[in-house]
Amino acid sequence: MTLWTAADAAAATGGRVTADWVADGISIDTRTLRPGDLFVALTAARDGHDFVAQALDKGAAAALVSRIPEGVAAGAPLLIVPDVVAALVALGRAGRARTGARVLAITGSMGKTSTKDMAAAALSAQGRVHAAEASLNNHWGVPLTLARMPADTDWAIVELGMNHPGEIEPLARMARPHVAMITTVGPVHLEAFADVAGIAREKAAIFAGLEPMGGAIIPEDLPTTPILRAGADAAGAVIVGFGEQGAARPLQVRPDAEGIRVQARILGETVDFRLASAGRHFAMNAVGVLAALEKLGADLKASADGLSRWQPDKGRGAVERLGGITLLDDSYNANPASLAAGFATLAQLGPGRRVAILGDMLELGPDEVAIHRDIASWPAMGDISLVHACGPRMKAMFDALAPEKQGFWAQTAADLCARADELVQDGDVVFVKGSKFSRVASVVDVIRKSRQTPAPDDAPDKRNT
Repeated sequence: MTLWTAADAAAATGGRVTADWVADGISIDTRTLRPGDLFVALTAARDGHDFVAQALDKGAAAALVSRIPEGVAAGAPLLIVPDVVAALVALGRAGRARTGARVLAITGSMGKTSTKDMAAAALSAQGRVHAAEASLNNHWGVPLTLARMPADTDWAIVELGMNHPGEIEPLARMARPHVAMITTVGPVHLEAFADVAGIAREKAAIFAGLEPMGGAIIPEDLPTTPILRAGADAAGAVIVGFGEQGAARPLQVRPDAEGIRVQARILGETVDFRLASAGRHFAMNAVGVLAALEKLGADLKASADGLSRWQPDKGRGAVERLGGITLLDDSYNANPASLAAGFATLAQLGPGRRVAILGDMLELGPDEVAIHRDIASWPAMGDISLVHACGPRMKAMFDALAPEKQGFWAQTAADLCARADELVQDGDVVFVKGSKFSRVASVVDVIRKSRQTPAPDDAPDKRNT
């Protein structure tokens, strides 16, 4: 199916084409490029122009470039523009403008990607769904998602992330959602914000991009809820709160062998659904998703049924029984709010010695050491028998623990991996959590290997939170 013709892409970007071409996809990485893709030569850690020849050799329909790269003939199929990122943004705006899809945008301090994936699963039987891949949620990830959207899409789910002030609003105005949802607000990226209230104001900027009379789905039980509500009011949005006391709320959350079963009240209607992951925070976000999809115009009962198709990605809260232990793999990323949610999930997971393996949390600002140290005194730590940790920040937490709870501390995750056989024992319930750059996910891989259970396919690289 044709996604972009040379003429349409040139008109959208104001660029110049060197030959006629038709693309049925868009790629930014030659490792995953498929024949027929338009290759976008982004410049990040490496300059994408250095890979244009390789992309064309692999069957790319054309390349979006700001210059003719070395080794590429002038007659090769190119779309030449002054700035590649600006052209990608223009292509994303054009992709959004040409579709009649109903658009849901999601942001929040945690849970964006799993919530986006829940929404896609819930809509999967209700028409053609286009959702952001992985966590493509930044200044080039959002336009890439929109540019990849087929014109005949029925439902679109876009994820918006940030790590500095002023990033959410332009992304929201690009996506022009009919409904926008905030999963939660927590102490993330505090090195770039004065306080959590500033983070809430940045998240609430998503409502500035809403289509007229759009829906705002906000968490009802937060100290910063008034800030979110004020942002939605300023945008003229129709507000729906979700939470323990919201218009969308869980009535019952019951763990079972495969996850949790939930009964919820959604805008006056009671629905039942199941999720393939433990954790009340997953149930709460699913309730928010159902409210968002109802406001988007989807069938509520069909959406609830569709949630059973959702499976958590590797490192994002999946529970596995393997080789005599129960593993809660939440190792992809971490902040204090998601760590607290993980501890709450751990408490629900059947009998056994609780073992936590924790890596550093990043981007917490000047108080990061104190924030880590305080974890040792959290009430949830009382239910944990043994803690292993890695990283200089988690050293503060480890040193503050009661001696009987101290397992191993190591400077790096690799050092913990070397002691994998000593970390857990049969019957343990094991929780692994840390920021991506702590590399604590590598400990999960070693534990899986030692327990002779194949690891799931690696999740694609993610960007912002």
